Amino acid sequence: MKRIKLLAALLSIVLATLMSSTVSAQDRSQPTSVRFYAWAGSAEVNAYIQWASRELAESHAITLQHVKVADISEAVALVLANSAGESDAVDLLWINGENFAALKDADRLVGGLEDKVPNSRLIRRDLDWHVDFGTAVEGFELPWGIAQLQLIMHTKHVAPAQTVVTPQALLELAKRSPGRFSYPKPPSFHGTSWLKALAFQLTDDPAMLTQPAEPATIDTVLKPLWGYLDRLHPYLWHQGTEFPISAGRQRQLFNQGVLDNSVTFNPNEVRALQLQNKLAPDARSLSIGERALTNFHYLAIPRASRRQQAALEVINFLLSPRAQARKADPQGWADPSVIRLPQRDLDSPDPLVASHPEPHVSWNAVLERQWLARYQR
Repeated sequence: MKRIKLLAALLSIVLATLMSSTVSAQDRSQPTSVRFYAWAGSAEVNAYIQWASRELAESHAITLQHVKVADISEAVALVLANSAGESDAVDLLWINGENFAALKDADRLVGGLEDKVPNSRLIRRDLDWHVDFGTAVEGFELPWGIAQLQLIMHTKHVAPAQTVVTPQALLELAKRSPGRFSYPKPPSFHGTSWLKALAFQLTDDPAMLTQPAEPATIDTVLKPLWGYLDRLHPYLWHQGTEFPISAGRQRQLFNQGVLDNSVTFNPNEVRALQLQNKLAPDARSLSIGERALTNFHYLAIPRASRRQQAALEVINFLLSPRAQARKADPQGWADPSVIRLPQRDLDSPDPLVASHPEPHVSWNAVLERQWLARYQR
C-alpha cells in the first residue's frame, strides 16, 4: 500500500510540473509585477513570501511585491473605494471571512479560479473549503493554508494520550490553578475565535451558528456561552478583569511562566516553535472539544487588476507541491498544506483533527459587541 501511495505521489508531482508549465506559457503581454497585499505580522510568514518572490522571479519572471498590511481590510478598502472598480492598486489578496464576503457581494473579484489555476486540482478532496465563514466560495478564491484553533498547555495539566480539553475540564483546571489561565481579549482575531469555539461546544443547537445571526434567536444561542464565561472568569488571570491584548502577548506570558495556557490557530505551531527554541519543550496543543474550529486562508484577485494573468501564475505556484512543502516546513512558517505532500513521510499523522466550520460571518460582530458590553464596562 505504501508503494502505491508513493507512486501516486510521484505522479502528482509530474502532473503539477506539467500544469505549471502550461500556465507559465500563457500570454505575457500583461505587466508581470504583482502587488500581493498580505498580512505581515509574522517574521516566518514574511520570510516565506520573500522566498516565493525569489522563486517566482527566477522561474516565472514575475516580480512579487509583498505589500505588508496589519489587517487585510486595508486592502479591501482600496478595492472598494472606487465605485466603478477602476482602481488597480491591488493584484492579489490573502483573504477570508468578512473581507471576502464584502468583495464578493460588491462583485470585485475574478471568478472561475478553479478552472484558471491548474494546480487547484491538487487541493485535498477531504477539505471542506467551499464555504468561507458562511459565504459560498463559488470560484472567487482558492485556499492556500489551513487554520485550526487549539489550546497550548503545559504537560502537567495534560494526560499522556490526551488530545482534547472540554470547556468543563478547562473550568476545573482554572479552579485548581486560579490566575494561571486566560484567553486573548476580543475583538482580537484569536479572542473572537475563542468565543466562537466555545459557543459551538456549549450551545444546544450548533447549526444555528452556521446561519446568519437573527435578533430573535441570538440570546438563546449565546446564553450558554455567557453563563460559562461568568463561571470561568473569576478563576482567570486578574480574575477575568484583564486579558492579553493578543495571542502573541499571551504566548509571551506563557513562555515567561505567568500563564499555563496559550492559543494557536496553527496545529503545526507547537512543534515548529519548539524546534526553533521559541516555546517550552513541555508544551502540548489540544483541541477545544472533539471538533476544532477550522477555517482556511485564501487567495483572490480583484477584477480591476491589470495583472490578472501574472496573479494567476502566482496562485498556481503557491499551490504547487514545492511551495506548499516549503510553507509547511516546521523550521519556517509551518502552515499546514492544502495538498497532499508527496515528499513527507506518508505514514506520519495528519496534523489536522476533526473540525467544525466557522460560524456565519454575522456572528463575529454580535459576539464582540456582547462580550465587550458584559465584561469591559
